[in-house]
Amino acid sequence: MGESVKRSDLEEILKPFYQRASESEERLSRLEAVLASKKNVGNEDHLRLISELQSQLQEASAELVSEREKAQKLAEENAKLQYRIIHLVRAAKEADLKLESKS
Repeated sequence: MGESVKRSDLEEILKPFYQRASESEERLSRLEAVLASKKNVGNEDHLRLISELQSQLQEASAELVSEREKAQKLAEENAKLQYRIIHLVRAAKEADLKLESKS
């Protein structure tokens, strides 16, 4: 169960990044369509625009990888903190039981 919770938490954290990647792909498709429709634009302009788009796509891909790594680290930290909480709650309950038994 803990694995599925971690997986769903990670998927929830990554959802905005997947959405941004999809939006970037859609924008790229639209720009490519505009490029294809503009036949009077010179070849150099096409190459420059394609180069810019590829650069932006590479930057977005790098950012996505970085954000995925951050999300993974946060998920690991969350799991560690949940583990600590479980043990702290258990210790508090044991302390309460000891106090009750002494009184």
